[in-house]
Amino acid sequence: MPHLHSFSQTFIVFLIFIVVAFVIDFMAHKKDEVIGLKSAINFSIFWIVVSLAFGLYLYFAEGEEFASLYLAGYALEKALSVDNLFVMMAIFKWFSIPEIYRHRVLYFGILGAIVFRLIFVLIGASLMAMSHYVQILFAIIIAYTAILMLKGNEEKDDEDYSKHLAYRAVYRFFPVFPRLVENKFFITRTFLNNVLKEDVVKKGFLVATPLFLCLCVIELSDVMFAFDSVPAVIAISKEPLIVYSAMMFAILGLRTLYFVLEALKNYLIHLEKAVIILLFFIAFKLLMSASLHLFGYGFEISANLSLLIVLGVLACGVIASFIFKEKQD
Repeated sequence: MPHLHSFSQTFIVFLIFIVVAFVIDFMAHKKDEVIGLKSAINFSIFWIVVSLAFGLYLYFAEGEEFASLYLAGYALEKALSVDNLFVMMAIFKWFSIPEIYRHRVLYFGILGAIVFRLIFVLIGASLMAMSHYVQILFAIIIAYTAILMLKGNEEKDDEDYSKHLAYRAVYRFFPVFPRLVENKFFITRTFLNNVLKEDVVKKGFLVATPLFLCLCVIELSDVMFAFDSVPAVIAISKEPLIVYSAMMFAILGLRTLYFVLEALKNYLIHLEKAVIILLFFIAFKLLMSASLHLFGYGFEISANLSLLIVLGVLACGVIASFIFKEKQD
């Protein structure tokens, strides 16, 4: 696997793209308000354009192969994130979080995802570089994830999040007020007693709200999701900066994509099947690469072919969703 010609320059350009785009998005959505479908679509397109612009920079600065690896990783992470967004929808529904506050929760949730993805990418890329046997292990993890998705996940909407590890951890360390208090994650006992005129908490200075409970459940769910998605994207490109940049551009566009998917969730019914096919493809790609280096039997799948397969399978999933619609009872 070749290395970037100019790591420091590419890293600086990546930071500039991310910071400028993030500031624009944040300034446009800094108020607590319901994000309309039109605004969500416009900013989803905005993030896609920014992501493609960075890919164009990679094409001219680092070459066609790195640009293809980045775009394949970006498309894969975007597709994998769709399933995670459906989980978030179920969590918001369970906690009865009003739409006006959902963007705020997603904002802080994605800040956490930025940190955890960086840690996972550095660890995963280091492990992948140690031995081709690690590639086989990653292939098994990715294939196992695909099998779990294949079995179905109808229980998402029926899950009891009060049994979730993050939910129980918050109750262990903080007293929790039973109702939302505007957009606050925490309130003080003074605020509780003097402003709300309620004395339901007997100890502790900071009191968590259901909004903070929801954030923690989403954050931990995303961390668990990263255990599946990071190996899959690393399998596309072993270059850490390419992997991380692909994941970041995909993730930072998720806040607005959430509101688009919420409107389209009853239409993209076959997209998850396309993701499952891609996960099996990536596991196969890793196994063939590892087998070639370890035993002399196998083959490498080029960056351009990987990109074509990823985009082609995802396109088929979207098209199939609109052609073969789910039958209504």
